Amino acid sequence: MNINELILIVRNKLETAMTIQELKIEDKSFLHKNHKEYKEGKFHLKLTIKSVDLAELSKIVATKKIYNILDDELKKYIHSIQILFN
Repeated sequence: MNINELILIVRNKLETAMTIQELKIEDKSFLHKNHKEYKEGKFHLKLTIKSVDLAELSKIVATKKIYNILDDELKKYIHSIQILFN
């Protein structure tokens, strides 16, 4: 899987699972290139999300919801994920 395919999958999964007003997905994989744990094909994503569904939840619960939605991708393709809520 390449980064563009992963971004499309993440976007589709999140937009299908909840109402989203704004969603920005950034590839920050370059931040992990020199880490000892770095593996080719694993990506670092930064998500910036504005969602009325998530606004009603605490940050911990909202983060858990996103982790549940992206469970497969987190296990297979995502080395690190940063989530910011607007």
